[in-house]
Amino acid sequence: MIAIEDLVTLRAGLERTSGSNYGAWVNSPNWFAYALSRLRIAEPGGWMLYSTGSTHILGAALAEATGQSLLTQARRSIKDDSLGIEIPSWTRDPQGYDLGENEMALRPTAMLKMAALVRDGGRRRSLWSELGYGMGTGGFCPGRAMCWRGGGGQIVAADPRRGVAVASDPTLPARSGGYFGDLMRLLDGPSGIWPDPAM
Repeated sequence: MIAIEDLVTLRAGLERTSGSNYGAWVNSPNWFAYALSRLRIAEPGGWMLYSTGSTHILGAALAEATGQSLLTQARRSIKDDSLGIEIPSWTRDPQGYDLGENEMALRPTAMLKMAALVRDGGRRRSLWSELGYGMGTGGFCPGRAMCWRGGGGQIVAADPRRGVAVASDPTLPARSGGYFGDLMRLLDGPSGIWPDPAM
């Protein structure tokens, strides 16, 4: 049985719908059913397997449980926190569920405001990037209190004293050893933001 916690921590144990499997998933007639029908390659609660489908299942479950779309919930939560963040409309699957994993489309200023909400060191390690991943936010980077990694090299990094948002070209491949790695080296290089010699 797959628990909600398994979906949040990306430990559902199902074959990923990200990476090379993403196209087949988003072209399927039912994203929810497709993600749940993947082969079990690990026990639920075991390996962390980054999968957009797991997060989509979680979002659909939240929408069903609350009777409100994921986008409506996100907009209300942000508004209630008085952060002044505007969330544009999201892609929806063929059944009308919001894709709550990708396409946040936040401005860099909004990304920094979101960074102030979460300062978690991550709980799991990605097999591809070695970055931590915790509770629905991803890409916790060494040497920082938190770091979110988005598609195409979007980065939000923060520690208790500063925050950085990197808006990047979403059409470029963002593999850890390639473009994303280059961006991280800009943060970490000799004149970069981390590590801070004064610390």
